[in-house]
Amino acid sequence: MHIFVNFPWSLGVLALFTAFTVATNSTQAGEPIRLSLWPAEAPLGDGKSEPAKVPITVHLPDPGKATGTAMVICPGGGYGGRVVEGEGHGIARWLNAHGIAGVVLEYRLPAGNYHRPLLDGQRALRVVRSHAAEWKLDPRRIGVVGFSAGGHLASTLGTHFNAGDAQSADPVERQSCRPDFMVLVYPVITMGEQTHGGSRRNLLGPSPSAELIERFSNEKQITDKTPPAFLTHARTDAVVPVAHSQMFYAALKAKGIPAELQEFPKGNHGYNGYKGEEWDAWQKRSLEWLGERGLLKPAP
Repeated sequence: MHIFVNFPWSLGVLALFTAFTVATNSTQAGEPIRLSLWPAEAPLGDGKSEPAKVPITVHLPDPGKATGTAMVICPGGGYGGRVVEGEGHGIARWLNAHGIAGVVLEYRLPAGNYHRPLLDGQRALRVVRSHAAEWKLDPRRIGVVGFSAGGHLASTLGTHFNAGDAQSADPVERQSCRPDFMVLVYPVITMGEQTHGGSRRNLLGPSPSAELIERFSNEKQITDKTPPAFLTHARTDAVVPVAHSQMFYAALKAKGIPAELQEFPKGNHGYNGYKGEEWDAWQKRSLEWLGERGLLKPAP
């Protein structure tokens, strides 16, 4: 999904995985907490499950800066990989600098089964809410940020959610999996004609039904319960067209959902390898947007 300078994206993902150091389980600021989402096997939908370790890495900000706001981070990679540094841990460190907890989600790659990333993302939101008191978070200020195909996952979480199962024996499953807000960075949104082919194939398989395409074309799944969203995209993105963000933004506005779309007249997918004018600009404006929503100061 992403283009890395001087080497193929698949090798880039491998290098990032190799460079990633497993964090400790300390709750002290600056020492990430690494947890497994599922206590035993991970669900596959339809009552089936599989043995799988699905980690989240929780980066908590310095207590003196903490706002009580948290974001589950969904890295991109075309649903065929996960860019866990540039669109994961690097984002968490940036959020920490502004008092926001960053939770990097290493969701299962779907391999044609959309349940894998969706159930992992929903579980991550529930897990964060279940630990809100311990991590000094406000359970009403838990959002998502996603990049590229991770933006599709983040927008799916914002359009496919429930309030939790109050009767569940698992206290985590009693929590809501609705994100309170979304930040979507050059996101894949539609599974229709303008989709990113690799993302759709990896998520839905080689020949998805019309019903499945409709279900995961998230611009068609917006209701008055969908959370507010900030989107950013370059009009010259040759990998995921800006139409993805435009469709989602228009659908949000049509439902009266607070939304902002930041379009750049130039720029590529990945914003020049996570640096430069567009990269700096989306981070600046998204923080302003969060601040305007009262999410950068401690909850009363």
